[in-house]
Amino acid sequence: MTDTDMRDLIRTIVEPLVSHPEDIKLDLKDTDDFHEYLLSVHSDDVGRVIGKRGRIAKAIRSIVYSIQFDGTKRVRLTIVD
Repeated sequence: MTDTDMRDLIRTIVEPLVSHPEDIKLDLKDTDDFHEYLLSVHSDDVGRVIGKRGRIAKAIRSIVYSIQFDGTKRVRLTIVD
């Protein structure tokens, strides 16, 4: 899976959850060990993406982390609030 595919996957999962899909922003920060995707959404939508006790965020991360990404680096998803 490439960077573009991963961005599309994350956007496809998050868009139906939020009220302001135009404010979804995904940045990529590469480190030695991770491809870290920084997800930011409208301030009204942060709770919807995280969910009660973080259950929705955990489910999103489970899907994203299960995908085999190109190379040896692992994928990390951080929700920026």
